Amino acid sequence: MNGQTSESRALLAALPPLAPGGPVLEDRLEAARAFLRAAALAAGPRRVAVAWTGGKDSTLALWLWREVLAEVAPGVRPRAVNLDTGCKFPQVLALRDALARRWSVDLHVARPEVDLDAYPVAADKVACCRDLKARPLAAAVEALSLAVLVTGVRADEHPARAARPAAEAHADPPHLRLAPLWHFSEFDVWAATLDLGLPFCSLYGQGYRSLGCMPCTALPDPGAGERSGRDQDKERHMETLRSLGYF
Repeated sequence: MNGQTSESRALLAALPPLAPGGPVLEDRLEAARAFLRAAALAAGPRRVAVAWTGGKDSTLALWLWREVLAEVAPGVRPRAVNLDTGCKFPQVLALRDALARRWSVDLHVARPEVDLDAYPVAADKVACCRDLKARPLAAAVEALSLAVLVTGVRADEHPARAARPAAEAHADPPHLRLAPLWHFSEFDVWAATLDLGLPFCSLYGQGYRSLGCMPCTALPDPGAGERSGRDQDKERHMETLRSLGYF
């Protein structure tokens, strides 16, 4: 459920609008840094974390947050929350662990409180995402006393995401979600990843374009959209999932 507390209202008021950044990639990157810089100054750098999936988008967001921290709070390690549903690709988890060590990330791995051996994974997509993703994420935000959660969400990924703002208040638990890559395209993310020399999961080299849980992720259809490899039943319920706390 979305909503605003006095703190989230104050944080929203302190944030400038996220600038599109123009057609030049470095301008887009600087607009994202400026957005994160304002969040760090408004919330305090220790109360901000990146929702890091290990995918290309959130890895770029984590890199940018790491850059901003080095500027505004030298010595503070970047904090990241990773949802390990128990159904993730091993290649994604290997990248997560290796990169967390290399980048000195304060990594909090959130896991669902269900017995996966007995749980009907992906049988009901909404219930599955609620139990394996939304609830563990909410518990992590509360346990870490986060004021801001940075995501790698982009407006062009899905209509339900395009309809949302780049800064959005969530009430359960109270925190702000920021999407510094809001105006980026898939091409922008890859251009930045390659230009900056950022590591990325080997599955992208096999043709995957969007990485989720193994039961709900496949190779995309030729010529189809970026998320065509995601389970389309789940994709149709994106707005419902968002209301439950999903990205």
